[in-house]
Amino acid sequence: MTGFRRGVRLGVDVGKARVGVARCDRDGLLAVPVETVARTDAAAARIAALATEYEAFELLVGLPVSLSGGDTASTDDARAFAAELATATGLPVRMVDERLSTVSAHAALRSAGRSQKSSRRIVDQVAAVVLLQQAIDVEKSTGTPAGAVLPETQEPA
Repeated sequence: MTGFRRGVRLGVDVGKARVGVARCDRDGLLAVPVETVARTDAAAARIAALATEYEAFELLVGLPVSLSGGDTASTDDARAFAAELATATGLPVRMVDERLSTVSAHAALRSAGRSQKSSRRIVDQVAAVVLLQQAIDVEKSTGTPAGAVLPETQEPA
């Protein structure tokens, strides 16, 4: 066990139209929404700017896999976007299983009285919060960071 690594992380929920971004505090106590970035050619640069602004040491990108653990149509897209983020930020990028994070986000918003239509603009941020909080909790309970580091990126020293 390596223990919990202190520092700000960004959680990134990749969608076809929008990318949700969340961050945590240095002690990993709480993940909070940051913004929803339009999925354009400028998306990776915007997230890189957020990583700089919040002094993040790594990015956790949701890896959409099927409930059985296999790849989905979105899996390759998320990996490709994560590689773009690695290039844009120069930071380590971890791919984190995001099974049910969007479902959990919709459920949380519904229980808060938000309709699916009124939630559309923020559900990606909430999904990013869910995946980041789950990753933080895993690392705190096991001492091992969640997910797998993209081969192109390096673990911080």
